[in-house]
Amino acid sequence: MTYSLRIADMPETERPRERLLTHGPKALSDAELIAILLGTGQGAGKLSAVGLGQYILRELGRCDRNAMAVLRDINAAELMQIHGIKAAKAATIIAAVELGKRAFQSVPQERTPIDSPAAAAAALSRYLMWENQEHFAVLLLDVKNRLLGTQVITIGTATETLAPPREIFREVIKQGATRVIVAHNHPSGNLEPSDEDIELTRQLLAGARFLGIPLLDHLILGYGNHQSIREVTTLWSEYPQGD
Repeated sequence: MTYSLRIADMPETERPRERLLTHGPKALSDAELIAILLGTGQGAGKLSAVGLGQYILRELGRCDRNAMAVLRDINAAELMQIHGIKAAKAATIIAAVELGKRAFQSVPQERTPIDSPAAAAAALSRYLMWENQEHFAVLLLDVKNRLLGTQVITIGTATETLAPPREIFREVIKQGATRVIVAHNHPSGNLEPSDEDIELTRQLLAGARFLGIPLLDHLILGYGNHQSIREVTTLWSEYPQGD
Protein backbone atom coordinates (compact mmCIF):
# COMPACT_ATOMS: atom_id res chain seq x y z
CA MET A 1 0.00 0.00 0.00
CA THR A 2 1.48 3.37 -0.97
CA TYR A 3 0.69 6.49 1.02
CA SER A 4 1.89 9.03 -1.53
CA LEU A 5 -1.44 8.59 -3.34
CA ARG A 6 -4.57 10.49 -2.45
CA ILE A 7 -7.02 8.41 -0.46
CA ALA A 8 -9.50 8.84 -3.33
CA ASP A 9 -6.99 7.09 -5.62
CA MET A 10 -6.60 4.08 -3.33
CA PRO A 11 -8.62 0.91 -3.88
CA GLU A 12 -11.79 1.27 -1.85
CA THR A 13 -10.94 -1.70 0.37
CA GLU A 14 -7.65 -0.04 1.39
CA ARG A 15 -9.09 3.34 2.37
CA PRO A 16 -8.89 4.00 6.12
CA ARG A 17 -12.54 4.98 6.54
CA GLU A 18 -13.81 1.92 4.70
CA ARG A 19 -11.39 -0.35 6.57
CA LEU A 20 -12.61 1.05 9.88
CA LEU A 21 -16.25 0.43 8.97
CA THR A 22 -15.50 -3.10 7.75
CA HIS A 23 -12.93 -4.30 10.28
CA GLY A 24 -13.30 -1.92 13.23
CA PRO A 25 -10.89 0.72 14.55
CA LYS A 26 -8.42 -1.77 16.06
CA ALA A 27 -7.51 -2.94 12.56
CA LEU A 28 -6.14 0.50 11.67
CA SER A 29 -2.68 1.86 12.35
CA ASP A 30 -2.21 5.08 14.32
CA ALA A 31 -1.44 6.88 11.06
CA GLU A 32 -4.66 5.63 9.45
CA LEU A 33 -6.73 6.81 12.41
CA ILE A 34 -5.14 10.24 12.18
CA ALA A 35 -5.80 10.21 8.41
CA ILE A 36 -9.53 9.83 9.02
CA LEU A 37 -9.41 12.97 11.18
CA LEU A 38 -7.36 14.89 8.61
CA GLY A 39 -9.57 13.98 5.66
CA THR A 40 -7.03 15.32 3.18
CA GLY A 41 -3.27 15.29 2.96
CA GLN A 42 -0.78 17.76 1.43
CA GLY A 43 1.99 18.86 3.76
CA ALA A 44 5.51 17.53 3.28
CA GLY A 45 5.96 16.19 -0.26
CA LYS A 46 2.24 16.35 -1.14
CA LEU A 47 1.48 13.34 1.03
CA SER A 48 -1.84 11.59 1.26
CA ALA A 49 -3.79 11.90 4.51
CA VAL A 50 -2.27 8.59 5.70
CA GLY A 51 1.20 9.72 4.65
CA LEU A 52 0.69 12.98 6.52
CA GLY A 53 -0.44 10.97 9.55
CA GLN A 54 2.80 8.98 9.38
CA TYR A 55 4.78 12.20 9.02
CA ILE A 56 3.06 13.67 12.09
CA LEU A 57 3.90 10.60 14.16
CA ARG A 58 7.54 10.71 13.02
CA GLU A 59 7.77 14.38 13.97
CA LEU A 60 6.18 13.77 17.37
CA GLY A 61 8.45 10.79 17.97
CA ARG A 62 11.69 12.70 17.48
CA CYS A 63 14.26 12.62 20.32
CA ASP A 64 13.17 9.07 21.27
CA ARG A 65 9.77 10.21 22.50
CA ASN A 66 6.64 8.07 22.35
CA ALA A 67 4.67 9.77 19.57
CA MET A 68 1.23 8.84 20.88
CA ALA A 69 2.17 9.89 24.41
CA VAL A 70 3.24 13.29 23.01
CA LEU A 71 0.00 13.54 21.03
CA ARG A 72 -1.96 12.88 24.22
CA ASP A 73 -0.75 16.17 25.75
CA ILE A 74 -0.01 18.34 22.72
CA ASN A 75 -1.73 21.68 22.10
CA ALA A 76 -2.92 23.21 18.83
CA ALA A 77 -0.01 25.64 18.55
CA GLU A 78 2.50 22.78 18.81
CA LEU A 79 0.63 20.74 16.18
CA MET A 80 0.60 23.70 13.81
CA GLN A 81 4.40 23.79 13.88
CA ILE A 82 4.30 20.55 11.85
CA HIS A 83 4.38 21.27 8.13
CA GLY A 84 0.97 20.62 6.58
CA ILE A 85 -1.05 21.10 9.78
CA LYS A 86 -3.05 24.29 9.89
CA ALA A 87 -5.72 25.48 12.33
CA ALA A 88 -8.59 23.30 11.08
CA LYS A 89 -6.62 20.03 11.13
CA ALA A 90 -5.02 20.89 14.48
CA ALA A 91 -8.43 21.63 16.00
CA THR A 92 -9.85 18.33 14.70
CA ILE A 93 -6.98 16.30 16.18
CA ILE A 94 -7.10 18.11 19.54
CA ALA A 95 -10.87 17.63 19.73
CA ALA A 96 -10.55 13.89 19.02
CA VAL A 97 -7.84 13.45 21.67
CA GLU A 98 -9.91 15.33 24.24
CA LEU A 99 -13.03 13.32 23.43
CA GLY A 100 -11.05 10.13 23.94
CA LYS A 101 -9.83 11.34 27.32
CA ARG A 102 -13.34 12.27 28.42
CA ALA A 103 -14.65 8.85 27.43
CA PHE A 104 -12.13 7.33 29.83
CA GLN A 105 -12.97 9.87 32.51
CA SER A 106 -16.63 8.87 32.88
CA VAL A 107 -16.54 7.79 36.52
CA PRO A 108 -19.12 5.29 37.82
CA GLN A 109 -21.55 6.62 40.40
CA GLU A 110 -21.18 5.72 44.05
CA ARG A 111 -22.59 2.33 45.04
CA THR A 112 -21.91 0.99 41.53
CA PRO A 113 -20.64 -2.62 41.81
CA ILE A 114 -16.98 -2.94 40.87
CA ASP A 115 -16.97 -6.51 39.61
CA SER A 116 -14.05 -6.65 37.18
CA PRO A 117 -10.65 -5.04 36.46
CA ALA A 118 -12.28 -3.11 33.61
CA ALA A 119 -14.90 -1.64 35.96
CA ALA A 120 -12.17 -0.69 38.43
CA ALA A 121 -10.10 0.92 35.65
CA ALA A 122 -13.13 2.95 34.56
CA ALA A 123 -13.53 4.28 38.09
CA LEU A 124 -9.83 5.19 38.28
CA SER A 125 -9.20 6.58 34.79
CA ARG A 126 -9.96 10.20 35.64
CA TYR A 127 -7.28 10.17 38.33
CA LEU A 128 -4.58 8.00 36.75
CA MET A 129 -4.89 7.26 33.04
CA TRP A 130 -3.37 10.37 31.42
CA GLU A 131 -1.11 11.74 34.15
CA ASN A 132 2.53 12.54 33.38
CA GLN A 133 3.57 11.68 36.94
CA GLU A 134 2.91 8.47 38.79
CA HIS A 135 -0.14 8.60 41.04
CA PHE A 136 -1.17 5.95 43.54
CA ALA A 137 -4.88 5.66 44.34
CA VAL A 138 -7.35 3.39 46.10
CA LEU A 139 -10.89 2.35 45.28
CA LEU A 140 -12.88 2.12 48.49
CA LEU A 141 -15.56 -0.58 48.42
CA ASP A 142 -18.24 -1.92 50.75
CA VAL A 143 -18.82 -5.58 51.61
CA LYS A 144 -20.75 -6.06 48.33
CA ASN A 145 -17.91 -4.53 46.25
CA ARG A 146 -19.93 -1.36 45.68
CA LEU A 147 -17.99 1.85 45.11
CA LEU A 148 -17.77 4.15 48.14
CA GLY A 149 -15.18 6.51 46.73
CA THR A 150 -11.76 7.01 45.15
CA GLN A 151 -8.77 8.54 46.87
CA VAL A 152 -5.37 9.53 45.45
CA ILE A 153 -2.84 8.67 48.15
CA THR A 154 0.46 9.89 46.73
CA ILE A 155 1.89 11.64 43.66
CA GLY A 156 5.46 10.88 42.59
CA THR A 157 7.78 11.75 39.73
CA ALA A 158 7.54 10.79 36.08
CA THR A 159 9.06 7.40 36.87
CA GLU A 160 8.21 6.49 40.45
CA THR A 161 5.83 7.15 43.29
CA LEU A 162 5.88 6.24 46.94
CA ALA A 163 2.90 4.46 48.48
CA PRO A 164 3.63 3.33 52.05
CA PRO A 165 1.20 0.57 53.07
CA ARG A 166 0.53 2.37 56.35
CA GLU A 167 -0.81 5.45 54.52
CA ILE A 168 -2.93 3.31 52.23
CA PHE A 169 -4.63 1.35 55.00
CA ARG A 170 -5.01 4.45 57.17
CA GLU A 171 -7.18 5.97 54.42
CA VAL A 172 -9.12 2.74 53.90
CA ILE A 173 -9.96 2.47 57.60
CA LYS A 174 -10.70 6.20 57.88
CA GLN A 175 -13.27 5.97 55.09
CA GLY A 176 -14.92 2.88 56.54
CA ALA A 177 -14.25 0.68 53.52
CA THR A 178 -14.39 -3.08 53.98
CA ARG A 179 -12.71 -4.02 50.69
CA VAL A 180 -10.19 -2.21 48.54
CA ILE A 181 -8.56 -2.09 45.12
CA VAL A 182 -5.28 -0.22 44.73
CA ALA A 183 -3.87 1.21 41.52
CA HIS A 184 -1.16 3.36 40.06
CA ASN A 185 -0.25 4.61 36.61
CA HIS A 186 2.79 4.14 34.40
CA PRO A 187 3.18 7.37 32.37
CA SER A 188 5.30 5.49 29.83
CA GLY A 189 2.31 3.35 28.87
CA ASN A 190 4.26 0.13 29.62
CA LEU A 191 1.89 -1.82 31.87
CA GLU A 192 4.33 -4.57 32.83
CA PRO A 193 4.54 -4.77 36.65
CA SER A 194 7.97 -3.80 37.95
CA ASP A 195 9.78 -5.65 40.71
CA GLU A 196 8.82 -2.78 43.02
CA ASP A 197 5.16 -3.15 42.01
CA ILE A 198 5.25 -6.85 42.85
CA GLU A 199 6.95 -6.29 46.20
CA LEU A 200 4.49 -3.55 47.19
CA THR A 201 1.61 -5.84 46.24
CA ARG A 202 3.02 -8.55 48.51
CA GLN A 203 3.22 -6.09 51.41
CA LEU A 204 -0.32 -4.87 50.81
CA LEU A 205 -1.72 -8.38 50.56
CA ALA A 206 -0.06 -9.32 53.84
CA GLY A 207 -1.37 -6.16 55.52
CA ALA A 208 -4.86 -6.62 54.12
CA ARG A 209 -4.96 -10.20 55.36
CA PHE A 210 -3.84 -9.11 58.84
CA LEU A 211 -6.46 -6.33 59.01
CA GLY A 212 -9.26 -8.43 57.55
CA ILE A 213 -9.83 -5.93 54.71
CA PRO A 214 -9.53 -7.92 51.45
CA LEU A 215 -7.34 -6.42 48.75
CA LEU A 216 -9.15 -7.40 45.55
CA ASP A 217 -6.60 -6.25 42.98
CA HIS A 218 -3.71 -3.97 42.13
CA LEU A 219 -4.11 -2.30 38.74
CA ILE A 220 -1.62 -0.50 36.53
CA LEU A 221 -3.10 2.11 34.17
CA GLY A 222 -1.67 4.13 31.32
CA TYR A 223 -2.00 5.12 27.70
CA GLY A 224 -5.65 4.08 27.56
CA ASN A 225 -5.10 0.56 28.88
CA HIS A 226 -4.91 -1.29 32.18
CA GLN A 227 -3.32 -4.40 33.63
CA SER A 228 -4.46 -6.44 36.62
CA ILE A 229 -1.56 -7.70 38.71
CA ARG A 230 -3.94 -10.28 40.16
CA GLU A 231 -4.50 -11.72 36.68
CA VAL A 232 -0.81 -11.99 35.76
CA THR A 233 0.71 -13.26 39.03
CA THR A 234 0.06 -15.94 41.65
CA LEU A 235 0.28 -13.50 44.56
CA TRP A 236 -3.37 -13.91 45.58
CA SER A 237 -2.92 -17.65 45.98
CA GLU A 238 0.11 -16.98 48.17
CA TYR A 239 -1.83 -14.52 50.35
CA PRO A 240 -5.50 -15.65 50.38
CA GLN A 241 -7.84 -12.74 51.10
CA GLY A 242 -11.13 -14.42 51.89
CA ASP A 243 -12.85 -12.39 49.17
